[in-house]
Amino acid sequence: MAQPKIIKKTVKGVFSEKGISLIILTITMLAMTMILASRNFMFENIIENGISKKDIYATKAIRIVDVDQTEQRKKQLAKRVDPILKPAQDTHVRNNLKSLFASVKTIKVSDASYANKKQKLKVLFGVNDKKVQDDKQINYLLKITDESLDKLSDEASKTLGRVLDKGISEADLSGNIDVSITISADSSLSSTQKDTITFMIKQILAPNMVVDELATDIARKNAMNSVKPIYVTYTEGQKIVSSQEIVSKLQKDALREAGYNISELNLSGLFGIFCFVGLSFFLLAYYLINFDSKYLTIPYLSLLSLLAVSVSFCAVILPVNVPAYIIPFPAVAILLTIFINPRIALLFTMLLITMISVSLQYRVDTIAVFIIGMSIAIFTASLINFSRRMDLIRTGFDISLAQVLAVISIYLLQNNFYEINSNMLILDISLAFISGLISGIIALGVIPLIESSFKIITPYGLAELADHNQPLLRRLQFEAPGTYHHSLMVSNLAEAAAEAVNADPVLVRVGAFYHDVGKLKRPLFFVENQSYFGIENPHQNLNPRLSKMVITAHPKDGVELVKEYGLPPIVNQFILQHHGNGLTTYFYKQAINEEGAENITEEQFRYNGPKPSSKEAAILMIADAVESAVRSLKNPSQEQIEELISKLIQERLLDGQLEESPLTQKDLNTIAATFNRILRGMQHHRIKYHENIIEELENKTAKKIQISYTTQKIDEEKELGEKLKKANKDDNSK
Repeated sequence: MAQPKIIKKTVKGVFSEKGISLIILTITMLAMTMILASRNFMFENIIENGISKKDIYATKAIRIVDVDQTEQRKKQLAKRVDPILKPAQDTHVRNNLKSLFASVKTIKVSDASYANKKQKLKVLFGVNDKKVQDDKQINYLLKITDESLDKLSDEASKTLGRVLDKGISEADLSGNIDVSITISADSSLSSTQKDTITFMIKQILAPNMVVDELATDIARKNAMNSVKPIYVTYTEGQKIVSSQEIVSKLQKDALREAGYNISELNLSGLFGIFCFVGLSFFLLAYYLINFDSKYLTIPYLSLLSLLAVSVSFCAVILPVNVPAYIIPFPAVAILLTIFINPRIALLFTMLLITMISVSLQYRVDTIAVFIIGMSIAIFTASLINFSRRMDLIRTGFDISLAQVLAVISIYLLQNNFYEINSNMLILDISLAFISGLISGIIALGVIPLIESSFKIITPYGLAELADHNQPLLRRLQFEAPGTYHHSLMVSNLAEAAAEAVNADPVLVRVGAFYHDVGKLKRPLFFVENQSYFGIENPHQNLNPRLSKMVITAHPKDGVELVKEYGLPPIVNQFILQHHGNGLTTYFYKQAINEEGAENITEEQFRYNGPKPSSKEAAILMIADAVESAVRSLKNPSQEQIEELISKLIQERLLDGQLEESPLTQKDLNTIAATFNRILRGMQHHRIKYHENIIEELENKTAKKIQISYTTQKIDEEKELGEKLKKANKDDNSK
């Protein structure tokens, strides 16, 4: 009995969310390892155990750097640089000079005879009788006064200081250095005194030059840097390596330049690639578990695996002699920024670049261009306007410019203007530019495919869902117009509140459009549609329990419709959570009145949906309740609206409906203020027109016509009177 339980538990664990996620990561690691190691099997390997399998001839002119010869030449020049010496501060020699003068003074003041004193000085200085000049200096020292000797000692100390500061080497001592040239020219010493100072200093003088390690190292590096690369050229048709010949490093470089695969893969190398890939995925999983666990799900892990395998495959099938800049790393960064978030996009793309670059041995400058392009892709993709898809092409253009500048900068750093290979530079620039544009085009083309395959919604998908020409919304508009209008009002409230509390306004707007689509199953059982179709409330003829079942079924019905119409699952959270497990208060109270409080429990009249787990779902719950309640009021005042909003929020707080959402009390206050502002605009007072306005307008028009007609008659009569007077005058004159 125990064994079947263990097997059942194991199977359940394997097919759980975590088990499948672990399987996906493991399969991806193995696939990445085989793909990155496959280059050694996909191309003909011409070297085995360091020996060429056949004769290889250059198919084109090849010019490569002989690294060994260049390094050997650098080492030779570095060895020729003599150590740079610098004088060291030597107090020992200075003390010896003082001790020497003190000994001379001691001998001078002794009671011995002149000859005895002279002999002692000779022994002190190590002078024999043959050195007449030294004998002269000794006689001078015995004859001068103590005051003169002290003066001579001071001047000798100063002179010794100048000699030591200048520096004394072994070569200087063996060359019989002339100390007298360092004696101050301003001193009033005689030639004998100067000779005596020189004599005394030479007795104790020792080399004080030491090697300046820093200066010597700089000089040797300068010498090495002055060495220009030693190039070896293979003309077209020239043999590079013979069959059964041990291949040198120079020949390997030439073969690699010619496009041959010269790598040898053994089990240790394969295991090394696997360990490196495993370490990279461990870092990714560690970050997701501790910082973004909501993305540690099957769809997101499947997307990451697909992108990793796809880019690795592109890198492996790329010929060796084609610059790697063409690999669309920025496309991965753009897609992950759109489908997940910029942080994960940055981490994953960096790990992916590292895995591929280390396994395929890309140069550091190539990796630098990849990182710059990837960074620009993430920055620009996170700021694009998702209502305009062509902004992705502009993002690709920005990436292209950044990568081109990076390539040019690297060429300028690594070469001087005279050594730049113009053909190679143009090729690298072209591929870096094309890579950026292709990345934008790839991202633009595959976004709908990824959305439909992995059921991961993006801002582009949300914009499509918000289109009122969507079949499900069109059906809601014609079959349940009251619900449709209610959803529009709720979307306006929820979107404004989401912007105020830094939630996703587009997501909550889409959720509001679809949150009541389940009412399409029985639209006439919901009050907002009854008045539109002019029917009586069917709940008047139903038992409260049955009415509750009809009303609370619309979230489940909505999920079924969403699945039927192929909409993304992200809509389901708004459909299921917008009522939470709230109480259907009206039918609950009706049931109490009919059956008695002792026969009714609140649990019997609650919704079955989960409580809101996100800011957006919680905002929708409050907006849905507020819009329905305010619509039921007739000509509400601003104070009534504000009190109603606060009451509804407080009721849901006390009922525990918001306990699983990340909304704070500050967010709730902001949401209440936003709803109050929006509803004041919706409920503004209109100008009250008179009911008999048309009649008044007709009377005024008639009056104006009458006045105009009367004025015209008066003018005509005046004109006729004038004519009669004139005619009367004419008759009288006759």
